Amino acid sequence: MKHRIGRVEGEILRELTKILRKEISDPRLREISITAVECTNDFSYATIYYSLLTDNSVREDEVSQGLEKAKGLMRHLLSNNLTLFKVPELIFKRDNSVAYGSKMDQLIKQVQEQDKKR
Repeated sequence: MKHRIGRVEGEILRELTKILRKEISDPRLREISITAVECTNDFSYATIYYSLLTDNSVREDEVSQGLEKAKGLMRHLLSNNLTLFKVPELIFKRDNSVAYGSKMDQLIKQVQEQDKKR
């Protein structure tokens, strides 16, 4: 069963990425990328993790509102492209791992520069 869940999660990730690039024309959703999908065992819910290239809290709120507004259309388009009995309800959550990784890179560079000065 877990193998099937992984395949469905991968398929949802690919299809949602296509939908965001080609079908959704909301300018608030231009600079986001979907990083992961997690489905429940019965495929009733899918948690979609997305990342932003900015740390602006106003921009984060706009993207969140845009995703909530486009959720119904995305689910409808998923139903056309997936061969599932029931398309899962979409739940969007911000993935902070990309921002955390870039912050860690900056800190490592600072430490390396301090070591060079010594």
